[in-house]
Amino acid sequence: MSNLQTTYYKTPIGIAKIEGDENGIQSISVIDDDIETPTKVPTCLQECVTQVDEYFAGTRTAFDLKLNPKGTVFQQSVWDELLNIPFGRTRSYLEQTKRLGDVKAIRAVASANGKNPIWIVIPCHRVVGSDGSLTGYAGGVWRKKWLLEHESGAKQQTLF
Repeated sequence: MSNLQTTYYKTPIGIAKIEGDENGIQSISVIDDDIETPTKVPTCLQECVTQVDEYFAGTRTAFDLKLNPKGTVFQQSVWDELLNIPFGRTRSYLEQTKRLGDVKAIRAVASANGKNPIWIVIPCHRVVGSDGSLTGYAGGVWRKKWLLEHESGAKQQTLF
């Protein structure tokens, strides 16, 4: 029997609601409510909070967490493929669909992306339209833009 724990973490673009247990992180979602973030984080969520904090601080480009998202076999395959998109890069929905082996499934892939339960860690924000447009994003297109800019600027180096 699962003992699902919840905590909240304040990010620059909203409050992250993190849920999980000893079997891994089940969901990270962003909420617009301005709620009080707890001072005590459940043990099973502490590493997740640390890594999300490092991501927003610009010191983490890859997550190393035990994930346990709930979804269909197809959704799981789409979310697994999202994990292959490198930090600071984007991929089109069509490219994503081709990598999954069925170009006719583009709507199903886009739908599964939209149902991704683990915000940021499973990087659905890195999937864009074929023309580079920032198409729909469950957290709001402005957040998708912020995340992509955050990732593209994290390792910028000056020439001088």
